[in-house]
This record gives sequence, C-alpha cells and structure tokens, in this order.
Amino acid sequence: MIFRREPIHRKLAREGRLEIAPQQRSEPDPVETGPRWGTTGIHGVPRPRRWDAVGSAEAPGLEGEELHFVGLPNGDLVVDEDEPEEAPAPLAQAIEEAIDPPYRAEAVRRDGDIWAVAASRIQVAELEVPGDELELAVSGGERALTVDGERVFGSLPEVERLGERVGESYVVRARRLRDRLWEVEASPL
Repeated sequence: MIFRREPIHRKLAREGRLEIAPQQRSEPDPVETGPRWGTTGIHGVPRPRRWDAVGSAEAPGLEGEELHFVGLPNGDLVVDEDEPEEAPAPLAQAIEEAIDPPYRAEAVRRDGDIWAVAASRIQVAELEVPGDELELAVSGGERALTVDGERVFGSLPEVERLGERVGESYVVRARRLRDRLWEVEASPL
C-alpha cells in the first residue's frame, strides 16, 4: 500500500481548526487571462459592401481613363463624361448580366480597351421639381429643404411622399439625371 501524506498546509489548517467544510468552501471563478478580442478583434469589422455587381468588358472607342454612368430602367444610359453615345454599351452589358437597371456605375480602364466596371442599385423617380440637386429633411414636424445648395421655403409633395415611405422622420436626397428623371435616396432619421 502506498502511503499518502497529508499536505502540510491542510495538516496545519486542520490542527488550527481553520479547515472549512467542502460545502462551505467558496472558490473564486477562474480568471480568463487570454485576450478578449472575439471575432472582431481578430478579423476586424467588415466594411459595408459598396458595389452590387462588378465585371469587366472590352470597350473600344472610349477615350478617358474613367467613366461614370447611370443605367435607366428603359435601357438608356446617362453618361457623365463626354464620350461617344454608344461606346459605354459593352460596360453596361457586362453589369446587366448581374443586376437589372436602374444602377449607377463606375468604370476604370485596366489595359488598352479592357475596362473594370462596378455598379450599385439606385432608385429613380419622375419628379417635376426645380434645380438639379435637392435635399429634404423632416424631423419632429420641422422641415428643411435645400435646392442646389440654397435653403428654399415651401414644400415638394412628390418628394415628401418618397420620404414618408421610410418613416415619420426622414431625409430625401435627389439629383437630376435628365429632364424629369431623378436619382433618389430616402433614409429614415
């Protein structure tokens, strides 16, 4: 038989009548000594996705190094730069394999006539309003309207209806694409 000796600290505690019964013993919770990073600390916070679709295409006839355009629901393209009318069509076709219009796209020349193109979905509305850019903010019964950077008094019922779809307090930003067609973004406050 192997003789097991009682550890000295227990023997002294017993002899000094300091030993606590096992059910009364309260041991502290173990302390976690490792870093408390979690998944975010290791991998970082993911950035929100900027593009809904990306692609590449050969687009001969484009002259610049960058191109910005909007694909409209009827298939027309509104191009920001001064380029030949049909030249951006291959870029639009590459994007429309992944998303349907309306969208806002940016393209960058990569090598020769090869372009990288990316697009984000947008909302388009027909509005009969003045200016080229507007912002309407409504919160707590207060309303602020700016048209082309200037504060304007009055109301735009068409724009207000777009904002009311997202809530009682909202901001609507819009910029004219052509004629009565506007790119619109409505967000709750």
